[in-house]
Amino acid sequence: MNDREGMRVEELLAEARAQLDRLGPAEAAAVQRGGGLLVDIRYAALRERDGTVPGALVVERNELEWRLDPACEHRAARVTDHDLRVVVFCDEGYASSLAAVSLRRLGLYRATDLVGGFQAWRAAGLPVTPRLPGGSGSSAPGGQAAQASGR
Repeated sequence: MNDREGMRVEELLAEARAQLDRLGPAEAAAVQRGGGLLVDIRYAALRERDGTVPGALVVERNELEWRLDPACEHRAARVTDHDLRVVVFCDEGYASSLAAVSLRRLGLYRATDLVGGFQAWRAAGLPVTPRLPGGSGSSAPGGQAAQASGR
């Protein structure tokens, strides 16, 4: 690879995952029960189609770093310090790996992601709030609709 080509996405993903202690669905649920924060970065159409994880913070991927940086004035109210246990999930567990590494770079050293994403959570039979008929999906705390890209 030369400098102009960069690295392939598969290499970037492997590099990111090597930095994480990724969790399965049952482990992620245990983190949530223990006071950790699950963060749903899926975009609105996926949340509307499949539902949401009860208690998860919904954050648009393009706002993730601002909403989860404990030192940022735009942080989510539930993000209080760098010791917070954060488990990011997307739809299938790809984009969430990259997002979790980004959070680690901000000092959230306990950030990781959910292997298999929302689909693995649902397949494990863990709680899912179905979408509301005619609704616009879930919303972030404070009533602001949130949308996030995440595979």
